[in-house]
Amino acid sequence: MPRVERVSAATGFARAVFHDLLSAAPQPLPPMAWPRALRWLPHTLVLLAAGALCATGADATARGLAILHAATLVLGLHRPVPAWWLSVAIAVGLTISHPPSPENELWAWVVLSGSVFLLVLRNRHGSAVAAALISALAAFGLHLAGIGTSWPVQYTGVLLAVAVLLGAVLRGRRVDREKLAEQQAATARERAHRTLLEERARIARELHDVVAHHMSLAAIQADAAPHRVQDPPEELVDAFRAIRGSALEALTELRHVLGVLRIESAAPADPSPQPTLDRIDDLFADVRAAGTPVTARVTGRSGPLPPSLELSAFRIVQEALSNVLRHAPGAKAEVEIVHTDAAPRLRILNGPPGRGAVPPAGEAGGGHGVLGMRERAAILGGELTAGPTPDGGYEVAALLPAAAVRSTVG
Repeated sequence: MPRVERVSAATGFARAVFHDLLSAAPQPLPPMAWPRALRWLPHTLVLLAAGALCATGADATARGLAILHAATLVLGLHRPVPAWWLSVAIAVGLTISHPPSPENELWAWVVLSGSVFLLVLRNRHGSAVAAALISALAAFGLHLAGIGTSWPVQYTGVLLAVAVLLGAVLRGRRVDREKLAEQQAATARERAHRTLLEERARIARELHDVVAHHMSLAAIQADAAPHRVQDPPEELVDAFRAIRGSALEALTELRHVLGVLRIESAAPADPSPQPTLDRIDDLFADVRAAGTPVTARVTGRSGPLPPSLELSAFRIVQEALSNVLRHAPGAKAEVEIVHTDAAPRLRILNGPPGRGAVPPAGEAGGGHGVLGMRERAAILGGELTAGPTPDGGYEVAALLPAAAVRSTVG
């Protein structure tokens, strides 16, 4: 490394240390991440240590100074840098002003080492080492001046070294845990995003089948319509030809968009027709055969619904019952479908899992749980809520606005 760069790095390091040791910003000591029951144990130990040190001192004056000095440990739980500076000043001041004795100096340098330890826990290693060196220089300076000779100054150096090493180890472990938690959170966000994209691609493939069927019918009917009339006008033939061309063009664009949205998957596409609510009884039969009792209730008149809504409603019920099989084996399930002109309502409710029940090896449905159901409802402009019930079960409720879908299609 060139000399200029070394000087620049050293200057930057010195500025960072200087900034850390002159900062009065609050740095609360975080609780322990594990075990949960002992999360406040470090704070409790510091308070107990401060209380024990308050009882030390050779006489009443020394005991009063011990109480004042021990209070810096409590301050160090929230503001470690000011607490350390205050601890250094008190340790030096009382060593100079009060007649030295082993009892007096013992608690003075123990408290100072404790304040250094609390500082190390929340500051970078360079700043921690600098604080320990300043503290050691204060002790050795008093020793060279012949003040406080009753307490071996080497013991002070050992205490400060132990405080720095132990604090650095504990801080390193805490930093590693925080980085691991951040990585896990980032991984979870990435997994959720990928799941959402996969579910959107799956929905796009299903809607493609529905829309492509109707677009093909429109193209065929437009092609055949002129032949149903004897000697049709040329304008009528041109109009039907334009309709057929538009339908075929829309079908081509639809397949192109689906190709853009498609995500590579090991599972092959299902060539079977897309299901509708007319096949809901077959779904209930499959779930009952898998060991989950299902009670179904359908109310209201079922008028013609847009194919995309029929498909999404079926898939939401299928995915909700699939979740019952996966997460609450042996539980009873209730499905309620309320048909209205404005918005069909779906409600799937299950109780707590049965005792001793084992999840089946196969899982019904191929979606992504609540995320996929919520995405299906959102695409149609609907709403979906899901959450646990007080008795330990789970409820999924969906509102699918048929009127909005009809207006979009129209």
